[in-house]
Amino acid sequence: MTSPDQAPDAATADPVGSSRRSKITPEREQEFYEAVLDQLRECGYDSVTMEGVAATTRCSKSTLYRQWKTKPQFVAAALRANRCVRFAGIDTGTLAGDLRLAARAAGEWSTQDSMLVQALSHAVLQDEDLRSALREALVEPETKALDELIKRGVARGEIAADHPATRFITAQLMGVVRARPVLEGKHADEEYLSDFVEACVLPALGLTRST
Repeated sequence: MTSPDQAPDAATADPVGSSRRSKITPEREQEFYEAVLDQLRECGYDSVTMEGVAATTRCSKSTLYRQWKTKPQFVAAALRANRCVRFAGIDTGTLAGDLRLAARAAGEWSTQDSMLVQALSHAVLQDEDLRSALREALVEPETKALDELIKRGVARGEIAADHPATRFITAQLMGVVRARPVLEGKHADEEYLSDFVEACVLPALGLTRST
């Protein structure tokens, strides 16, 4: 009997082999990715199966196995394909303005991303590629974008290059997004994150509400 996470035997699952992979269009592939991510958020990693995604997307499970082989590979591919820099394009002309806008942007996607992180929290400890994909999709793009905001603030002379608080800004903002659901049972929405930036992030940098 085939495990939900294992591909069926190639001889019985696909007599043509990998040559049929190219028949999946980019649009169809994205549909598969969205289905697996939706199931992750709703049901958790352990409840996601190739069979379930196949049923949702009205395809044969052998189609999914041919393309991704295992559930961890499928989930990792979905994460990488949906990599999105939410802080891209933020440039208000001031560091305080950028951080306020970043807080609002983070609040818009915090619910979905927090659900993904929670769903994968145990699985990523067991699968290196899954862990790497999660970092590539949800951590590194945002970290890089926030670092750029800080660098621009330094270049404009708003804060000193060696200000001790700068190294913690990304951890503060991203950390509170992840922590609030655990501590308070609520997602870090736009209002909460905006208040957090005003009360904690800007004062730590020596920036005021009037900045």
